[in-house]
Amino acid sequence: MNESRPWWSPARHADRRPFLLARATILKAVRRFFDARGFLEVDPCCLQATPGAETHLHAFATIVRDAAGRPLRPLFLHTSPEFACKKLLAAGERRIVFIGHVFRDREQSPLHHPEFTMIEWYRAQEPYTRLMDDCAELLATVAEAVGTKRFSWHGVEADPFTPPDRLTVAEAFARYAGIDLLASVSADGTTDREALARAAAAAGIRVASDDSWSDIFSRVLVARIEPQLGRGRATILDAYPIAEAALARRSPSDPRTAERFELYVCGVELANAFGELTDPLEQRARFEAAIALKERLYGERYPIDEDFLAALALMPEASGIALGFDRLVMLATGAQRIEDVLWAPVPIPN
Repeated sequence: MNESRPWWSPARHADRRPFLLARATILKAVRRFFDARGFLEVDPCCLQATPGAETHLHAFATIVRDAAGRPLRPLFLHTSPEFACKKLLAAGERRIVFIGHVFRDREQSPLHHPEFTMIEWYRAQEPYTRLMDDCAELLATVAEAVGTKRFSWHGVEADPFTPPDRLTVAEAFARYAGIDLLASVSADGTTDREALARAAAAAGIRVASDDSWSDIFSRVLVARIEPQLGRGRATILDAYPIAEAALARRSPSDPRTAERFELYVCGVELANAFGELTDPLEQRARFEAAIALKERLYGERYPIDEDFLAALALMPEASGIALGFDRLVMLATGAQRIEDVLWAPVPIPN
């Protein structure tokens, strides 16, 4: 396909149209899936007081003005509906799903787009392991909807009907990189940058002098682990170190890790799930640490959502997950780029 042609040119649209029709079919199947399981679809506003505190996520900002044009306050297009959805849980909702657009700056690749569609759902009073079952059932539902037996991405295939493999992050580091990850994490979750740097260097991973522990963790994950996940069948990568799970509860079995998992299919990260943290004091401390790191790395900081911290005091125990809908369509149809499955991609200069 000649990508120099605009997406609206009849010839290019004809190339993309089979993917777009499949997208429409999958979207209907997804809505039926959640409706059959008793989820209420919610639609929070895209403009929020803060986009959150995750260090490496970047938001689009704007200013809300009064009728006379005077600036009132900054607002941000949400990078996720997470804060709004958790406030709805605090308000009394118990099983909710969001299917809509989210916005992230500094993201452009075959798998990334500044505006994309996310499926995010929450189960109050249910363990995060229940979300693993949701993922397995959703993959099979989507495959049935489009009549495929294999998901694929750049030559890697996975069977959407086979239950996902499950391994911990520590197991994955040991298996694919020969690194004892938790040897660099203390009982209170504090990380030892030098210990992980030595282990990564011994495994042949390049480490820069100014890399943080999280930077090194990400280097190993991207270079050695992610390409091995979701081959043949989906993989659930579970029990992330607490430093890599800012919004998740600590694991009761090991305080060095958190109730967080990611779903991988064909080497592609598809979903990110948490057993949700509901302690406002611990959440504030994690936010402040993440914001300080963002300011050091990128020279920017976002405000803390005080309403969100207040809502946590009322929020029930819950589990939540965000899944990239466009990536799901890509895997189910064999599309090679995210723009292939977007009806009207954002115009981005080359």
